[in-house]
Amino acid sequence: MSVKVSEIIKNALSESRINLLEPEAKSICIQYGLPTPEFDVASNPIEAEEFANKIGYPVVLKIVSPDILHKTDAGGVAVGLKSDNEVRKEFEEILKRVRSYKEDAEIKGVLIQKMAPASTEVIVGGLKDPQFGQTLMFGLGGIFVEVLKDVTFRIAPISKKDANEMIKEIKAYPILKGYRGQPPADENAISEILMNTSKLMIDHPEINQMDLNPIMVYDKGASVVDARIILEITKS
Repeated sequence: MSVKVSEIIKNALSESRINLLEPEAKSICIQYGLPTPEFDVASNPIEAEEFANKIGYPVVLKIVSPDILHKTDAGGVAVGLKSDNEVRKEFEEILKRVRSYKEDAEIKGVLIQKMAPASTEVIVGGLKDPQFGQTLMFGLGGIFVEVLKDVTFRIAPISKKDANEMIKEIKAYPILKGYRGQPPADENAISEILMNTSKLMIDHPEINQMDLNPIMVYDKGASVVDARIILEITKS
Protein backbone atom coordinates (compact mmCIF):
# COMPACT_ATOMS: atom_id res chain seq x y z
CA MET A 1 0.00 0.00 0.00
CA SER A 2 2.53 2.59 1.15
CA VAL A 3 4.93 1.92 -1.73
CA LYS A 4 2.57 3.32 -4.34
CA VAL A 5 1.64 6.31 -2.17
CA SER A 6 5.33 7.00 -1.62
CA GLU A 7 5.88 6.91 -5.38
CA ILE A 8 3.13 9.50 -5.94
CA ILE A 9 4.65 11.76 -3.29
CA LYS A 10 8.20 11.23 -4.58
CA ASN A 11 7.13 12.02 -8.15
CA ALA A 12 5.44 15.27 -7.12
CA LEU A 13 8.45 16.43 -5.12
CA SER A 14 10.77 15.53 -8.00
CA GLU A 15 8.74 17.96 -10.12
CA SER A 16 8.99 20.60 -7.36
CA ARG A 17 5.26 20.30 -6.68
CA ILE A 18 3.89 20.41 -3.14
CA ASN A 19 0.23 20.49 -4.26
CA LEU A 20 -0.79 17.04 -5.45
CA LEU A 21 -3.01 16.89 -8.51
CA GLU A 22 -6.56 15.79 -7.73
CA PRO A 23 -6.16 12.35 -9.41
CA GLU A 24 -3.04 11.81 -7.29
CA ALA A 25 -4.80 12.81 -4.07
CA LYS A 26 -7.80 10.61 -4.87
CA SER A 27 -5.60 7.65 -5.76
CA ILE A 28 -4.02 7.97 -2.33
CA CYS A 29 -7.46 8.17 -0.73
CA ILE A 30 -8.53 4.95 -2.45
CA GLN A 31 -5.40 3.13 -1.26
CA TYR A 32 -6.23 4.11 2.32
CA GLY A 33 -9.83 2.97 2.18
CA LEU A 34 -11.34 6.44 1.85
CA PRO A 35 -14.52 6.04 -0.25
CA THR A 36 -14.13 8.07 -3.44
CA PRO A 37 -16.40 8.38 -6.51
CA GLU A 38 -15.14 6.50 -9.55
CA PHE A 39 -12.99 8.71 -11.79
CA ASP A 40 -10.63 8.75 -14.74
CA VAL A 41 -8.58 11.37 -16.62
CA ALA A 42 -9.21 12.13 -20.28
CA SER A 43 -6.89 13.86 -22.74
CA ASN A 44 -9.53 14.59 -25.38
CA PRO A 45 -13.36 14.82 -25.75
CA ILE A 46 -13.69 11.28 -27.16
CA GLU A 47 -11.89 9.79 -24.17
CA ALA A 48 -14.04 11.91 -21.87
CA GLU A 49 -17.20 10.53 -23.50
CA GLU A 50 -15.91 6.95 -23.23
CA PHE A 51 -14.99 7.37 -19.56
CA ALA A 52 -18.34 9.02 -18.77
CA ASN A 53 -20.19 6.05 -20.27
CA LYS A 54 -18.00 3.64 -18.34
CA ILE A 55 -18.51 5.50 -15.05
CA GLY A 56 -22.17 6.28 -15.61
CA TYR A 57 -24.08 9.57 -15.70
CA PRO A 58 -24.36 12.13 -14.22
CA VAL A 59 -20.70 13.14 -14.13
CA VAL A 60 -18.49 16.04 -13.11
CA LEU A 61 -15.58 17.38 -15.20
CA LYS A 62 -12.58 19.12 -13.60
CA ILE A 63 -9.39 20.50 -15.07
CA VAL A 64 -6.16 18.73 -14.05
CA SER A 65 -3.31 21.23 -14.00
CA PRO A 66 -0.44 21.96 -11.59
CA ASP A 67 -0.91 25.64 -12.49
CA ILE A 68 -4.62 25.81 -11.56
CA LEU A 69 -5.09 25.40 -7.81
CA HIS A 70 -8.55 27.00 -7.64
CA LYS A 71 -10.43 25.19 -10.40
CA THR A 72 -13.76 27.00 -9.96
CA ASP A 73 -12.14 30.44 -10.21
CA ALA A 74 -10.56 29.37 -13.51
CA GLY A 75 -13.83 28.01 -14.91
CA GLY A 76 -12.31 24.55 -14.78
CA VAL A 77 -15.34 22.69 -13.38
CA ALA A 78 -18.61 21.48 -14.93
CA VAL A 79 -21.15 19.55 -12.84
CA GLY A 80 -24.30 17.53 -13.43
CA LEU A 81 -23.52 16.50 -17.00
CA LYS A 82 -26.03 13.92 -18.22
CA SER A 83 -25.18 13.13 -21.84
CA ASP A 84 -22.34 12.46 -24.27
CA ASN A 85 -23.00 15.77 -26.03
CA GLU A 86 -22.74 17.71 -22.77
CA VAL A 87 -19.48 15.98 -21.88
CA ARG A 88 -17.87 16.68 -25.27
CA LYS A 89 -19.02 20.29 -25.26
CA GLU A 90 -17.96 21.01 -21.68
CA PHE A 91 -14.58 19.35 -22.20
CA GLU A 92 -13.80 21.93 -24.90
CA GLU A 93 -15.38 24.80 -22.93
CA ILE A 94 -13.32 24.01 -19.84
CA LEU A 95 -10.11 24.13 -21.87
CA LYS A 96 -11.14 27.49 -23.39
CA ARG A 97 -11.99 29.00 -20.01
CA VAL A 98 -8.78 27.77 -18.40
CA ARG A 99 -6.66 29.05 -21.30
CA SER A 100 -8.40 32.41 -20.98
CA TYR A 101 -7.71 32.42 -17.22
CA LYS A 102 -4.05 31.37 -17.55
CA GLU A 103 -2.78 31.12 -21.10
CA ASP A 104 0.39 29.18 -20.28
CA ALA A 105 -1.17 26.72 -17.83
CA GLU A 106 0.17 23.17 -18.12
CA ILE A 107 -2.85 20.94 -18.67
CA LYS A 108 -2.56 17.25 -17.78
CA GLY A 109 -6.10 16.44 -18.86
CA VAL A 110 -9.66 16.63 -17.57
CA LEU A 111 -10.88 14.49 -14.68
CA ILE A 112 -14.22 12.75 -15.22
CA GLN A 113 -15.89 11.77 -11.95
CA LYS A 114 -19.15 10.14 -11.02
CA MET A 115 -21.36 12.82 -9.44
CA ALA A 116 -22.15 11.91 -5.83
CA PRO A 117 -25.79 12.44 -4.79
CA ALA A 118 -26.29 15.43 -2.49
CA SER A 119 -26.54 14.68 1.22
CA THR A 120 -25.25 15.89 4.59
CA GLU A 121 -21.78 17.37 4.07
CA VAL A 122 -18.89 16.97 6.48
CA ILE A 123 -15.21 17.88 6.29
CA VAL A 124 -12.14 16.00 7.50
CA GLY A 125 -8.83 17.78 7.56
CA GLY A 126 -5.24 17.00 8.44
CA LEU A 127 -2.49 19.40 9.45
CA LYS A 128 1.12 19.06 10.56
CA ASP A 129 1.16 21.27 13.63
CA PRO A 130 4.62 22.67 14.52
CA GLN A 131 4.11 21.68 18.18
CA PHE A 132 1.87 18.61 18.15
CA GLY A 133 2.67 17.02 14.78
CA GLN A 134 0.02 15.35 12.64
CA THR A 135 -3.39 16.60 13.74
CA LEU A 136 -6.93 15.77 12.56
CA MET A 137 -9.92 18.07 12.24
CA PHE A 138 -13.62 17.24 11.83
CA GLY A 139 -16.72 19.34 11.27
CA LEU A 140 -19.88 19.75 9.24
CA GLY A 141 -19.40 21.41 5.87
CA GLY A 142 -20.59 24.78 4.59
CA ILE A 143 -21.43 27.54 7.05
CA PHE A 144 -20.64 25.37 10.07
CA VAL A 145 -16.93 25.26 9.30
CA GLU A 146 -16.57 28.49 7.31
CA VAL A 147 -18.47 30.90 9.56
CA LEU A 148 -19.19 29.18 12.86
CA LYS A 149 -15.81 27.38 13.10
CA ASP A 150 -17.69 24.43 14.57
CA VAL A 151 -14.84 21.91 14.43
CA THR A 152 -13.01 19.51 16.70
CA PHE A 153 -9.38 18.36 16.74
CA ARG A 154 -7.29 15.35 17.80
CA ILE A 155 -3.60 14.53 17.59
CA ALA A 156 -2.90 11.53 15.36
CA PRO A 157 -2.90 8.59 15.63
CA ILE A 158 -6.49 8.28 16.79
CA SER A 159 -8.54 5.31 17.97
CA LYS A 160 -12.13 4.38 17.17
CA LYS A 161 -13.10 5.95 20.51
CA ASP A 162 -11.33 9.19 19.56
CA ALA A 163 -13.09 9.26 16.19
CA ASN A 164 -16.52 8.73 17.77
CA GLU A 165 -15.83 11.48 20.30
CA MET A 166 -14.80 13.91 17.55
CA ILE A 167 -18.10 13.33 15.77
CA LYS A 168 -20.17 13.92 18.90
CA GLU A 169 -18.22 16.99 20.09
CA ILE A 170 -19.32 19.41 17.37
CA LYS A 171 -22.26 21.65 18.26
CA ALA A 172 -24.06 20.67 15.05
CA TYR A 173 -23.99 16.97 15.97
CA PRO A 174 -27.83 16.79 16.21
CA ILE A 175 -27.93 17.36 12.42
CA LEU A 176 -26.06 14.09 11.95
CA LYS A 177 -28.74 12.33 13.97
CA GLY A 178 -31.34 13.27 11.35
CA TYR A 179 -33.51 16.38 10.98
CA ARG A 180 -36.61 17.50 9.05
CA GLY A 181 -37.20 14.02 7.73
CA GLN A 182 -33.55 13.45 6.81
CA PRO A 183 -32.23 10.01 7.79
CA PRO A 184 -29.39 9.82 10.35
CA ALA A 185 -25.89 10.01 8.88
CA ASP A 186 -23.72 6.90 8.97
CA GLU A 187 -21.46 7.75 11.91
CA ASN A 188 -19.49 4.54 11.51
CA ALA A 189 -18.57 5.56 7.94
CA ILE A 190 -17.37 8.94 9.27
CA SER A 191 -15.29 7.35 12.03
CA GLU A 192 -13.68 4.99 9.48
CA ILE A 193 -12.72 7.99 7.33
CA LEU A 194 -11.23 9.73 10.37
CA MET A 195 -9.19 6.68 11.39
CA ASN A 196 -7.97 6.00 7.84
CA THR A 197 -6.98 9.65 7.41
CA SER A 198 -5.10 9.43 10.71
CA LYS A 199 -3.20 6.36 9.47
CA LEU A 200 -2.36 8.09 6.19
CA MET A 201 -1.00 11.16 7.99
CA ILE A 202 1.10 9.03 10.34
CA ASP A 203 2.40 6.71 7.59
CA HIS A 204 3.42 9.67 5.41
CA PRO A 205 4.84 12.57 7.45
CA GLU A 206 5.67 14.27 4.14
CA ILE A 207 2.00 15.35 4.12
CA ASN A 208 1.68 18.85 5.53
CA GLN A 209 -2.05 19.40 4.92
CA MET A 210 -5.07 17.35 3.86
CA ASP A 211 -8.55 18.59 3.07
CA LEU A 212 -11.35 16.12 2.36
CA ASN A 213 -14.20 18.49 1.58
CA PRO A 214 -16.97 17.91 0.96
CA ILE A 215 -17.62 14.40 2.15
CA MET A 216 -21.20 13.38 1.41
CA VAL A 217 -22.54 11.20 4.21
CA TYR A 218 -25.56 8.98 3.65
CA ASP A 219 -27.64 6.78 5.91
CA LYS A 220 -25.32 4.01 4.71
CA GLY A 221 -21.82 4.93 3.62
CA ALA A 222 -20.09 8.14 2.56
CA SER A 223 -18.25 9.61 -0.44
CA VAL A 224 -15.15 11.83 -0.46
CA VAL A 225 -16.11 14.19 -3.30
CA ASP A 226 -13.01 16.41 -3.25
CA ALA A 227 -9.54 15.74 -1.87
CA ARG A 228 -6.60 18.11 -1.53
CA ILE A 229 -3.15 17.13 -0.27
CA ILE A 230 -0.24 19.53 0.26
CA LEU A 231 3.23 18.17 0.93
CA GLU A 232 5.88 19.46 3.28
CA ILE A 233 8.20 22.05 1.82
CA THR A 234 11.56 20.32 1.84
CA LYS A 235 14.69 22.24 2.69
CA SER A 236 17.65 21.84 0.39
